Parts: sequence; C-alpha cells; structure tokens
Amino acid sequence: MADIFRRHGPAYRQRRRPPLQQLRVMRAIEACRTAELGGHVERCGHCEYQRISYNSCRNRHCPKCQNTARAKWIERRKGELLPVEYFHVVFTIPQQLNRLALQNQPIVYNILLAASAKTLETIAADPQHLGARVGFFSVLHTWGQNLLDHPHVHCIVTGGGLSLDKASWISCRPGFFLPVRVLSQLFRRLFLEALEVAFSLGKLHFYGDLSGLRDSFLELLTELGQRDWVVYAKPPFGGPQQVIDYLGRYTHRVGISNQRLRAMDDDHVTFDYKDYRSGDSYKSRRMQLPAEEFIRRFLLHTLPPGFQRIRHYGLLASRNKKRTLQLCRTLLPAADLLPSAAQISACVREVLSCAVLCPRCGVGQMIRISILAASFYPGAPPCNSS
Repeated sequence: MADIFRRHGPAYRQRRRPPLQQLRVMRAIEACRTAELGGHVERCGHCEYQRISYNSCRNRHCPKCQNTARAKWIERRKGELLPVEYFHVVFTIPQQLNRLALQNQPIVYNILLAASAKTLETIAADPQHLGARVGFFSVLHTWGQNLLDHPHVHCIVTGGGLSLDKASWISCRPGFFLPVRVLSQLFRRLFLEALEVAFSLGKLHFYGDLSGLRDSFLELLTELGQRDWVVYAKPPFGGPQQVIDYLGRYTHRVGISNQRLRAMDDDHVTFDYKDYRSGDSYKSRRMQLPAEEFIRRFLLHTLPPGFQRIRHYGLLASRNKKRTLQLCRTLLPAADLLPSAAQISACVREVLSCAVLCPRCGVGQMIRISILAASFYPGAPPCNSS
C-alpha cells in the first residue's frame, strides 16, 4: 500500500481532494517504516547480522502495523476465556443502506454495533431460547473482498451464559447457539427503529446522489422492514484455543492486506479477492482497477477519529468483568480445557516472530543497539504531504 500511495497518491490528492482524515491515513502509510519516522539498528545475538529497522506509523488503517497491536490485544484476552463453545455470528445491513452509512459513519456504525449487541443480549436472555446472560465482543468491518463498502459486524459469543439469578451456568445445545431467523427479525427492527429516530432528530445527512432520498427515506425504511436481513451463525469453534488462533489473524484486519496485492503499473493495481456471492469462497480471483479507483476504495474504510470498532458486551463488558468471569469459572466444569498462559504466549510469539527472529539464521533474536533520528538516512522513500 505504501508503494501505491507514493506512486499514485500525489495525483489522487490533486484530483480528488480527500478529507483531512483520509489525508492523514495516506501520509502515515507512506511514511511507515521509512527514515522519516526514525528508527534503530538491530543486531542478531547469534550470528551478529545487523539491519536497520525504521519505526512504524502505528496507524490502525496501515497493513504493516497490525501484528503488534493484534498480539497485545490477544495477550489481554487470555484472562477472559471460558471452557465453553464459542460461536461466530455475523450481522449485515442491506446494501441499500451502504452509501448512507458512508455519509453518516459515526451514527450508522454505532447503530449497527448497538443493534447487533442488543439483539444477542435480548434473545439469549429470553427463557424460550437460552435464558442467560452471554458474553461476546463485536468487531466492525466495513469492506467486502472487492474493497467496496459493506458494513457488517462479527461477534464472537460464548455458547451459553450466566443464569439471570447468577446461580448457575446455562449451556446452549451442542453445536447450536440461537435461531438466526429470530436474531434477524429483532436486529432488523432495532436497527430500523434507531435509524428512524436519528432521521427524525435531523442527525442524518444526505449528500450528492443521496440528496433526493431525504423525501422518501421513511418509505425506504418501510420497504426494508419487509425484507429478510442477513444474520449468519457459523459452526462453533473447537475450543478456546481455536478462538485465540482465530483472533490472532482476524480482529485487526484492514481493508486489504499487502499479501493480496499482486501488481502495480503506471495506471492500474491488481489484487486477489474471493467472490463469496458465487458460492465458491475458497477460490481466489484476480481484479484489476485503475489506481485512482483502488485508492478511493481503500480510503472508503477510514474510520472516524476515536471510533472504537472492537467492543465488549455482556459478561465481557468492562464493569465487574473480572468478578463476573471468576463466578462463571466456579460454575463451569473442565476449567483445564482453557489454554494455558504458555499456550497463549506462544500464539503471541508466533504473531511477532517475523519481527523478532533473525532473518538470516532464524535462531537468534534481534537486539536493538542504537537509535536513529527521524530522516537520518538519505535516500529514504519520500513522504508526500497533502
């Protein structure tokens, strides 16, 4: 991504004039791991191989900077696992609302996260279904494989929960969490009600081609309320260790990883994607886009400043979380099924191994021996300013 921004970014900025937040993302990715941000010299403790490592930008939209953040996040989660099944539930809004979400990101994304969380909590607490308080965290993704706007929420949910009187643990049926049709209907109602309230309070904006939607917005909501919405519950994970492994490669994704980029020339960018709508989700395909369009699609997924896209609910909510989880463990058998601290640390080390181990001998660890000031080395890739 950095090479694409350095080569095609100046022309894109001149023609498109993107907003300040997108300019900051472009600048951060361009400068990431270059002399502009400074760096340090590392030496292998085994073979004495030396290398220069430039500092990362630490921007959450940068494909290079997610490994460290992901490893730290996993390490913090190790005390929150329970010896139960975990389920993966996905909530998606209709495509007719995608552009509205882009123009009203903080409002619509917050409604999406809140409505999906309320749906899980309400249906799980219903005695007709589970009658328990579950724990889960939600991750907002705003992209599809082709980088177009596709807001949806991934939830990792405990396969059971604490009884409402806090006296016992109630497990769901093996391999089955909650009926997705019931989840879909409640999610649809909660989302549309919240969106209608935001509209009535004048909080929604309609720009460009969407300006005409203002007069027919309530009719659109009525139409969407009569359609089926997509809520998908995937098969349960094999155990808490598989949850950790899954989180290690999933939670801190960006719109596209550098591994999916295949080629770049003066006019186009080529990347791999999977066409889930075709039903063959395991086969990779190749897409070529004009460079300007590729950058536009990537920047569509720049989140508002300070927006929290990973959130915790139920048993995992911050208030009294440690006390609640300890109570759950006392009510649950087979606590030995939890991955040990050593297993989790091994997962974290695996995530970071490429940055720690010597690339020459693969045995020794790279040790920092000196600090480099910003822009110290000549010939570093330039960071184009906006």
